[in-house]
Amino acid sequence: MVNYNDENLNDVFQALSDPTRREIIRSLAASEMTVMNLAKPFDMSLPAISKHLKVMEKAGLVSVRKEGTYRYYYLNPQAIENAQEWLVDLRKFWTAQVFNLEQFLETQSKED
Repeated sequence: MVNYNDENLNDVFQALSDPTRREIIRSLAASEMTVMNLAKPFDMSLPAISKHLKVMEKAGLVSVRKEGTYRYYYLNPQAIENAQEWLVDLRKFWTAQVFNLEQFLETQSKED
């Protein structure tokens, strides 16, 4: 398997483990947004949304652009791509393991 930055992957998966943050990602997939706009669909305060965004920013999932007094958040696809590559490699490993098990079981059943 490819050697990945485990600390960053831990941050990404920890950030993605929260349903609110996954919903924020869905919103940001459409376009960049301010904290106020991101908070509208949730029953939580702006500071609570900001805390979620800080976790996501630390993980590299989102970045921020300042324009005057506004802060616009947008997705950083590289963090997701790294996690996806890790998952694809893991899937390849398990697919090979299942194939080897199938081959072994077929051999065993022919010998019986």
